[in-house]
Amino acid sequence: MLFNSYEFIFAFLPITFFIYFYLNHKRLTQASKGFLVFSSLFFYSWWNIAYLPLILISMLFNYVIGNSLNKEIKENKKTFSKKSILIFGIVANVSLLGYFKYADFFIENFNLMLNSNVNLLHLVLPLAISFFTFQQIAYLVDSYRQETKEYDFLNYALFVTFFPQLIAGPIVHHKEMMPQFANNRNMVKNYKNIALGVFIFSLGLFKKVVIADTFAVWANTGFDTAITLNLFEAWATSLSYTFQLYFDFSGYTDMAIGISLLFNIKLPINFNSPYKARNIQDFWRRWHITLSRFLRDYIYIPLGGNKISSFRTYSNLLATFVIGGFWHGAGWTFLFWGFLHGIALVIHRLWSNLGFKMWTWLAWFITFNFVNVAWVFFRAKEWDDAVKVLGGMIGLNGVVISDKLLYNIKVFKPIIANNPDLFGKLIFGSTPFSFIIAGILVVLLSKNVVEYSKIFKFNLISLLFLITLFIGTILNMSRVSEFLYFNF
Repeated sequence: MLFNSYEFIFAFLPITFFIYFYLNHKRLTQASKGFLVFSSLFFYSWWNIAYLPLILISMLFNYVIGNSLNKEIKENKKTFSKKSILIFGIVANVSLLGYFKYADFFIENFNLMLNSNVNLLHLVLPLAISFFTFQQIAYLVDSYRQETKEYDFLNYALFVTFFPQLIAGPIVHHKEMMPQFANNRNMVKNYKNIALGVFIFSLGLFKKVVIADTFAVWANTGFDTAITLNLFEAWATSLSYTFQLYFDFSGYTDMAIGISLLFNIKLPINFNSPYKARNIQDFWRRWHITLSRFLRDYIYIPLGGNKISSFRTYSNLLATFVIGGFWHGAGWTFLFWGFLHGIALVIHRLWSNLGFKMWTWLAWFITFNFVNVAWVFFRAKEWDDAVKVLGGMIGLNGVVISDKLLYNIKVFKPIIANNPDLFGKLIFGSTPFSFIIAGILVVLLSKNVVEYSKIFKFNLISLLFLITLFIGTILNMSRVSEFLYFNF
């Protein structure tokens, strides 16, 4: 079930909302929590019920391990140290993720290196396994550090399965969520939160359905359909994906925040205008913030962080982002994408340590274009796809400008007539460039959902805007598409 589907918007969400608060109104708080867990598991099972046992087993396993790490272990009964239990828990979680997500990748490379013919497993990636695995690893580490105390399986199940953030994050901490679920004030409908939640949800739905899915057409054409791309087609392709991913992920994040607010739950900020970043470190403080937090707290810092030699610091940065790239997908293109960002962060740290500065506009321009080029590897299914797009971006396949766009301007008519090889019909016309310019203006000049939520006032103007936005988006939902981060 997708947030941007009719069955979710008009059936699942309202039914879940009203039953949850009805049970709370009757002071059946345990029943309301149980119902929310049941609803979340139903939501998860909508894609493929075969993987429901997987998430249930994962939850039960981590709940038991977490409780073991929380409890005091008496010396005379001690069989395993807490560190051993933690390592066992982490290895088990990583192994589960590795089996389903990376088994075929390793088999393919094993066959390639040894010229063998081991059969691939062709496993279907269980939905959200990357997210609920990382979330539970964080829970185990926090339990080891005595930062959590959870002895109620129902509460833990709600923490893991809460449907607004289950599928594609944010990756939340136990201490961020459970106090909110336990707060009695959150058991009662809050009409201000409902109004703000519906507003934010509608903004996210608009970003996904109207903006991201429009850019998706051009990105898919360039990456998956076109055999070659000239200069303008290649840039239109890469920038279309850059903005598709931005509005797709931003839209999902907004919708998750909005849905959670309906239940009086505030999710942590996960997306904060990343294309406004003026350096790559700033970008990662704005893009998928909870993933960056996880990589920092549970990989970079345990490796030594920046508390050791400069060489080790740079090595830790590089290793962390290679792991982050691999988390996104089982492929060399994802690994290389992570490597690129790791190298960029090393260069930025060196630049900063040397005290160099540059103009603000130039810093933004370099950062944005680096991110855009790196996304090419993130999107490419194979190396050849990345080479095709990047080759076109540097003009290896020629420069063709749309004659349709320029022919009506007098000064260009003789140029077009005398240089026919430089003009022609672009595979998707000139429309993408108008949308790309609009996209740049929107991401640079508009407020994000965090800023909107601070100034939001529910009045007649906001109501009319909300109704217009919602109806306009619903009328454009002719084709339902998955969110890009569902693939990870």
